[in-house]
Amino acid sequence: MLGTYGFFGWIIIGALAGLLAKAIMPGRDPGGCIVTILLGIGGALVAGFIGNAVGWYSQGQAGGFIAATLGAILILFVYRLLMRRR
Repeated sequence: MLGTYGFFGWIIIGALAGLLAKAIMPGRDPGGCIVTILLGIGGALVAGFIGNAVGWYSQGQAGGFIAATLGAILILFVYRLLMRRR
């Protein structure tokens, strides 16, 4: 599991991943940049937890940031789909 420093590290990585996801997937998002960063944090935490639990990578490896970015992109995509239906 993620330790205390690991949790805060994933929050920082998640914020960066959220910004990168926004750059990769430009467009208007319901909620703006702050919501995108929060979605990035959520994607990073989920990707970090799953990746560490499965053993794909450990803390500090580049694969963690890549997985966090992919998680943020996935969550941003799903969020856009759900908000578009409303």
